[in-house]
Amino acid sequence: MVEYDGKYSFLGKVGIVSNSNDGIRVPDITPVLNAATGGCVYSYTEQMKSGFITVEHGVRIGIAGEYVTEKGVVNTIKNVTSLNIRIPHDIKDCAEYLFKTVFSNGLKSALIFSKPGLGKTTMLRDIARKLSSTKNVLVFDERGEIAALDGYGDGFDLGTVDVVRCYSKLGAISSAIRAMKPDVIITDELYGDDDMRAVQYAADCGITVIASSHISDSEKLKKTPFEYFVKLKSLGATPEIYDKNFNSYCHSCADDGVGRFSFGE
Repeated sequence: MVEYDGKYSFLGKVGIVSNSNDGIRVPDITPVLNAATGGCVYSYTEQMKSGFITVEHGVRIGIAGEYVTEKGVVNTIKNVTSLNIRIPHDIKDCAEYLFKTVFSNGLKSALIFSKPGLGKTTMLRDIARKLSSTKNVLVFDERGEIAALDGYGDGFDLGTVDVVRCYSKLGAISSAIRAMKPDVIITDELYGDDDMRAVQYAADCGITVIASSHISDSEKLKKTPFEYFVKLKSLGATPEIYDKNFNSYCHSCADDGVGRFSFGE
């Protein structure tokens, strides 16, 4: 089935039998993976341990099947039974409301959070593009989704930024800070102690960090070194903005339509 604009549509009949020619069956999955990886599925083995792979242009493919483990650690996935293919896109000016309410008086560290699929990475792209005209921006694109570069270096327009890809934030951030001298670091999907230590290191170096996360627990978020928190509630809705102590920020800001956007378009 296909999800578009928050709605699901089936490609074939619901409840089809295994020998039907209508719809997609398990044997159809392997050719999809081969096509997405250019016939080099094995080169994505390390990524598959996390349950997904990211291929060219930032397309993320979630994988469900039989997880092969050893001593509690995933080695690979076999007998794949389903895929979740997420196709990224770009929406210019979707971060306009955030800029008007938070960044109008200068750089501020901010964490954008929501459940999956509500546009966190899309908003990070627009922030990178807007800031790149006046600041030295370094993008940590650990999963190859923000910049979505292909083998030729083509991807989304992020303005004039530096991009570090496909390496853990904690492992790369200290050397990249020294080498690239950023004013701002933009990164996605913070989770776990290592990612938080990487962000804290950047903050200790006086560098503004703008990031995203699936974490929604306000008590946990308060312990992170961010000045503002931005909650994406639903597709197209104006974000909710909170200060460091999770007090609602900008009570007087009227919802005048600034920053309205639709991730389904």
